[in-house]
Amino acid sequence: MNTLTLFKNRPVASAIALAVAAAIPASFVAAPTPVEAAAGDLDKAVEALRGIATMKADFVQTDRNGQSVSGVMSLKRPGKIRFEYEKSVPLLVVSNGKSMYMVDYEVNQVQRWPIKNSPLGALLDPSRDVKKFGKLVQTGHSDVVSIEVRDPKRPEFGAITMIFARDSSAPGGLRLTHWVALDSQNHRTTVRLRNHRYGVSIADSAFTFRDPRRSSRRPN
Repeated sequence: MNTLTLFKNRPVASAIALAVAAAIPASFVAAPTPVEAAAGDLDKAVEALRGIATMKADFVQTDRNGQSVSGVMSLKRPGKIRFEYEKSVPLLVVSNGKSMYMVDYEVNQVQRWPIKNSPLGALLDPSRDVKKFGKLVQTGHSDVVSIEVRDPKRPEFGAITMIFARDSSAPGGLRLTHWVALDSQNHRTTVRLRNHRYGVSIADSAFTFRDPRRSSRRPN
């Protein structure tokens, strides 16, 4: 499903949930590194992602037409994430640890799908997705680690490429700077992170939402 069609002229890009992507230099998508090097950095990436108990970061998301929108991402283990867009965008993408929801308050619609059906599963469940479906891709830079995650048996789930910078102050020594996702229609969306805040207090209520279809309904 290409969720970009839901928003037509709006620069929103709910591909965050289905295929969050970033345009990366051609040098970032060369052949995979040798197995020994890949295994080491895959382990480091898993350690870095699992080392994030909570995190907030500002994000800028750019769709395939070059339109951008910004907001704040909140992450909490296990499996919870929230993308809150700027006030001009009546959209919320949130995971409660089991399912991902895309809430559109402009048209009062809610879409839901299992986390495992989204490339973001690699971010939310790194041990399963990164280790099982991930491969290291060459970047040409010793301080940059790029990992592509895709399930070859389920191409409809798309793919995500996570880009890390080596940073001793970040959990596991790697800081997630941006990610690249591709949906089943080969549509890309760019999400870049900055101003990372680790170990911040985030209430579980941040991963719920007001259901616009019926005020009394709650996400499962």
